[in-house]
Amino acid sequence: MEAFVKTALVYDWLVTMGGGEKTLEAIYERFPSPIYTLVHHRKAMAQTALARAEVHPSFLQKIPFSTSCYRYLLPFFPSAIEQFNLNDYDLILSTSHAVAKGALTHSGQLHLCYCLTPMRYAWDLSHHYLQDLGPLQKNLARIALHRMRNWDIASLNRVDHFATISHYIARRIKKIYGRDSEVIYPPVDTDKISFQEAKEDFYLTVSRLVPYKKIDLIVEAFSQTPHRRLVVIGEGPEMNKIKQKAGKNIEILGHQTDQVVHDYMKKAKGFLFAAEEDFGIVVVEAQAAGTPVIAYGRGAARETVIERKTGLFFDAQTVDSLLKTMKEFEQHTFDPSAIRQHAQHFNKLRFQREFHDFVTRKLRDFHENHHSCRR
Repeated sequence: MEAFVKTALVYDWLVTMGGGEKTLEAIYERFPSPIYTLVHHRKAMAQTALARAEVHPSFLQKIPFSTSCYRYLLPFFPSAIEQFNLNDYDLILSTSHAVAKGALTHSGQLHLCYCLTPMRYAWDLSHHYLQDLGPLQKNLARIALHRMRNWDIASLNRVDHFATISHYIARRIKKIYGRDSEVIYPPVDTDKISFQEAKEDFYLTVSRLVPYKKIDLIVEAFSQTPHRRLVVIGEGPEMNKIKQKAGKNIEILGHQTDQVVHDYMKKAKGFLFAAEEDFGIVVVEAQAAGTPVIAYGRGAARETVIERKTGLFFDAQTVDSLLKTMKEFEQHTFDPSAIRQHAQHFNKLRFQREFHDFVTRKLRDFHENHHSCRR
């Protein structure tokens, strides 16, 4: 049916290749269409399918350094996403974690949004983002975020149907927007990750080094147990803090290529994840390598890890809780082949099939409803 439908894709910003951009890439491969986005860093997309795309950036693209400093342009995001004239399209597919869902549409169009999350800095993490600002900056930011929340709700009904990345986020969408959403787990390139049955005697964590990821918690736990070895891969503003906490049994490698990360993943005896996350692609990647996971038992990790089969959960974001679970982990036997098999439930082809089915069903319903209204 979609072959006869003129489609546009809308995304917040295309400046790096992270999980959201890989999801957009998977959608683009199935629905190759023009992409409308706030700002576009073409070189960052050079080695991806998105390099072939017809991309339309907003007026923000003309501002110097917009592809690196776009977050400072937050107050202009709503007007920038609304500038796009999408009137000639039949189907709008937005992939949104900020303002993409707010693109202007009319009643003759079907707008489906794959919501990665409601805008976190405007809603549940707003106080977290404000805490390091000075008094004047904080007051100005509060005004900007209040206006952003008002716009976020006002633009809500521009979306006909939502899909989202996890049941965890579906509950957030219901809480903030009062809307139901269909869960379609995002794509993970499990086939690109090599599998290894035999494991080496070290643990691994891979993450941006930012406060909510709780890498300092993991490092502190290993510093208290020097007989265990930990490898940390990632970079971010908490690097110095984490280095100061690290004992001699902890190796901090900073940023590494995907190839290096996957090589460590397949060799590690366990993968540690301490954040309350929306989905957590690295958790699935570790399992694709046949490596069991020790994860904080809140957030979407509960949906991607099977307790006592592909990993274990710790109950609180404390050193004592993590160490208690690690002791249990070391007394438990895991089957790397079964772990790898479980990870395949989250692969790219599965995502594309389920997303295509979602679009096809909603298009059929939309056309049937419009046909009945004209009779």
